[in-house]
Amino acid sequence: MRHEKFNFIGWEGLNIFGQSWRPEDDPRAVLLIVHGYAEHSGRYEHVARYFAGLGYAVYALDHRGHGQSEGFRADVIRFEDYLADLKTFLDMVKEREPGRQVFVIGHSMGGAIVTLFAARHGADFDGLITSGAGVKISGDVSPLLITLSKIIAAVAPRLPTVPLDAEAVSRDPEVVARYRSDPLNYLGKVRARMGVQLLRAAGLIAQELPSITLPLLILHGTADRLADPDGSQMIYDGVSSTDKTLKLYDGLYHEIFNEPEQEQVLADMAAWLEERVPT
Repeated sequence: MRHEKFNFIGWEGLNIFGQSWRPEDDPRAVLLIVHGYAEHSGRYEHVARYFAGLGYAVYALDHRGHGQSEGFRADVIRFEDYLADLKTFLDMVKEREPGRQVFVIGHSMGGAIVTLFAARHGADFDGLITSGAGVKISGDVSPLLITLSKIIAAVAPRLPTVPLDAEAVSRDPEVVARYRSDPLNYLGKVRARMGVQLLRAAGLIAQELPSITLPLLILHGTADRLADPDGSQMIYDGVSSTDKTLKLYDGLYHEIFNEPEQEQVLADMAAWLEERVPT
């Protein structure tokens, strides 16, 4: 297996970090990993190595404002900026891997990014996998709070507002400890503008789900406290895809790739891909 780190120019000239894990032989297909809010692509190295071992070329990027990419930490002007960077990244990967099938994997906020991306650019790749997708506005969020958050975001867009609970990431205390000690993670509160953009993206996704026709695998832990599992059900019910699968993992927390049952999750993904990638 060959591991490469690189940079590319994203939307509005930002320097975006990327990396790849390729098998020694010609890859069977290509996987793009799109990470979640406040983390980075390096946290998926075990996932990438697993699939590289099965013959897939795996690519991942750090979102703007995340990890080793440029941009103010954990802030974005418009949610579509993430989509623009992903489009540039996908086009670059397809140039590197001509003629190969491409499957996109998105976790948490990355699940929201790739879902909206599939609605708008579904013709550019071959299948979609979401993990703990953060696509649904909680019923606990009042219209008044949403309005107030928009006002705060307009006046002080980078103001820290709501904290995230690291304990909700995984049931494995070692995963939680590594998450908290990782210097490339953002451990502060959600910034006002970021929160508004996430809420705005959830609304766009709900509207645009019928545009998705790709083969789709939707994964979620039922004990996820950071992204409502009902959001994954919403994706399943709302897309126009005829090839779609929803798999809920009983009792698993938000990061199903980092739960004690991760081997089963990865095996389920591999089996799904096996049925859609020619040998």
